Amino acid sequence: MNAQELHALMLLTVLLGSLLTLSWLSQLVSLRVQGVIFYLTGWGDLASVAIFLTLLPGVVLHEAAHWLAARALGLRVSKFRIWPRKQGSHLGLGSVSMQRADIWRESLVGMAPLLLGNTVIAWIGWQVFATPALLEALATGHLMQATATFWMSLRTVDGLLWAYALFTIGNSMMPSSSDREPLKPVLLYTALVALIYVGVGLPLEPLKMLLAWIEPFVEIGVGALVFLILVDAFVLLGLWPLEILLRKHRGH
Repeated sequence: MNAQELHALMLLTVLLGSLLTLSWLSQLVSLRVQGVIFYLTGWGDLASVAIFLTLLPGVVLHEAAHWLAARALGLRVSKFRIWPRKQGSHLGLGSVSMQRADIWRESLVGMAPLLLGNTVIAWIGWQVFATPALLEALATGHLMQATATFWMSLRTVDGLLWAYALFTIGNSMMPSSSDREPLKPVLLYTALVALIYVGVGLPLEPLKMLLAWIEPFVEIGVGALVFLILVDAFVLLGLWPLEILLRKHRGH
């Protein structure tokens, strides 16, 4: 394996790690926003509405991605809802109901918000926030330069507005448990096919060519995810102490 192929594999690993980190941070941000509103007002329903309104543009894009993917794959859509609703211990911010289909089409519909969301935030990061420069500074260990790049990006014209767009889309694009359900057998079959492919000694050149082709796109996507993770981290740094103070004030 040459240096370019190793770099591409490392980027894919960082991409997966960034998505897992963002998924965890998104849950924390949602809980902190709801906690602050609840301790301010004492009204749980208002807390649910608050996180819904905060993430509304991203929620609309999430459900629209489901709808567009279902229609593109020839599936009938029976319901399109944009409004928060408690589902056990989970808060759903929207839903799209469609006819049942094979696991392949259901997986594509389930993953559509993640694919579309990643594309949109990658474009915003690349065009507005110069995230490739941020990623390069972090990769070379220049933390001061990375920090300066981050803050300079936010201070550009409409920087905060674009950061909000990045925040709402990125924190709304993760697939729900129902979205992920048909993906499990697909991943199992894909892993099995990959093992057979490698086991029988088929040529790896097509895979290497694919890695080389997607590498620049993955790099742009990783840069945007890292930028978003930093935004989420700063939001949490502001919300968490505030939630603790409000909770103590209310005597909880």
